[in-house]
Amino acid sequence: MKLSFEDRGALRVVAVAGPRIDAAVAIEFKDAVRRVAGDAADRVVLDLSQVTFLDSSGLGALVAAMKLIAPRRLELAGLTPNVDRVFRLTRMDTVFTIHPDAVGAADAPPRLADAG
Repeated sequence: MKLSFEDRGALRVVAVAGPRIDAAVAIEFKDAVRRVAGDAADRVVLDLSQVTFLDSSGLGALVAAMKLIAPRRLELAGLTPNVDRVFRLTRMDTVFTIHPDAVGAADAPPRLADAG
C-alpha cells in the first residue's frame, strides 16, 4: 500500500494510492498510516479519492489507524460513491470528520464528525 503525504501547516494530507482497502491490505495499510502520521502535527487527513472499494477489514484498519495516531485527529477526504456508501451504512460517517476533498480539508477548521 503506497501512501504519500504533504504538510500544509498543522495539517498533513496523506494520499492513498490504490483502488482498494480490504482484507488483503488492511494490516499493511494500518502500519503505513501509522508511519506517515508518526511525526505529523495535530490533524491528519486521508485522501481516499483513489479508493473505490472498502470492506469491513478496511474499515477496521481505518478505525485502528485513528486510534494508533491519537491524540492527533484522523479525518477523511474525497470519498468515492461506493466508499461513502459503506461509511453511511455503517454509521461511521458519525465517527470520522469527512471532507469533500483534501483541498477543502486544508481550508476547513477542525471539527467533530457530523451526527446526522
